[in-house]
Amino acid sequence: MASRVAFHPQTLFFSRREGCRDARSCRVSMASAIGSSAVTKVETQNKTFAPRDLHIQVTHSLPPQKIEIFKSLEDWAESNILVHLKPVEKCWQPQDFLPDPSSEGFYEEVSELRERCKEIPDDYLVCLVGDMITEEALPTYQTMLNTLDGVRDETGASPTSWAIWTRAWTAEENRHGDLLNKYLYLSGRVDMKQIEKTIQYLIGSGMDPGTENNPYLGFIYTSFQERATFISHGNTARHAKEHGDLKLAQICGIIASDEKRHETAYTKIVEKLFEIDPEGTVLGFADMMKKKISMPAHLMYDGRDSNLFEHFSAVAQRLGVYTAKDYADILEFLVNRWKIGDLTGLSGEGNKAQEFVCTLASRIRRLEERAQAKAKQASTIPFSWIYDRQVQL
Repeated sequence: MASRVAFHPQTLFFSRREGCRDARSCRVSMASAIGSSAVTKVETQNKTFAPRDLHIQVTHSLPPQKIEIFKSLEDWAESNILVHLKPVEKCWQPQDFLPDPSSEGFYEEVSELRERCKEIPDDYLVCLVGDMITEEALPTYQTMLNTLDGVRDETGASPTSWAIWTRAWTAEENRHGDLLNKYLYLSGRVDMKQIEKTIQYLIGSGMDPGTENNPYLGFIYTSFQERATFISHGNTARHAKEHGDLKLAQICGIIASDEKRHETAYTKIVEKLFEIDPEGTVLGFADMMKKKISMPAHLMYDGRDSNLFEHFSAVAQRLGVYTAKDYADILEFLVNRWKIGDLTGLSGEGNKAQEFVCTLASRIRRLEERAQAKAKQASTIPFSWIYDRQVQL
């Protein structure tokens, strides 16, 4: 399934919208191997703030005995995961990179910022805005983490290590959207009202990553996504430098460094799961890769373009901000990071899952090469984020 969808230009960020139409066939659920689950058919026709798909959602696929694993890891998480958080007083804040509104030189600083941004091309702005909107939908991501059985924040201020991580991770991530939003606002290059509408639509629509309230699947997903955002922000930093905006390059780079630190924490959680339950974890990894990893903003909409996410993704692919090659590289990185090829003692189904994930990256690359060879000149479309200026896909 992942291979079939991955190489259409409009689905580069691996939206699950197309795949959800035949979700029964694309879900090789962990539930089949380690527990029972609930399956809900979701009808979402003509609902403004509902996911715009007709699909199947699987919920609570983790049995009680597996949930106990996460309760037993509370002390481990405190010692091994919370250490990847930074104290607030040692964290950078958005104001560190923005003109100081209390300074007499504020207007001059804003003028300098706007002058630097004049050289940034529209297609780069589309990628930057898309990244910013993705970061601004943070309430959805905290909500998603709090759907995971065994690790959710039960009260909103729970003292468990898992809950502390989720809240503090959210607080650190919150700075990313704030900083990019203010920088783009001051630049004068983008239509902030259309961007703000897109953010509202996106938070209202939520996300459907296929994690089934299952922390195995949830932490595999976040491991993949944190590395994906690290790569995406790193590439936008490189492009900003090439276009002469060194301050913007610094901004994107510092955000990328946060994503890398968060990636380290999430991959460490999954590494521990492989140590405790290699069979269940490799089945979960294969499940997520068969469903394919959707980007968090796959339900992006601006009130006009019902294919906005696909169009944004196509521009990101063309510019090299985030590509099918990156997707394959991330998969290969995680396979090596978790030493999946070295797993032994698996069942027949576990061995099949192991072989699948260990060979998938090379298959993705071969399909990408064929797709690039057949690629035709893409069309141009208007983006409301930049006052309907035309951008090549």
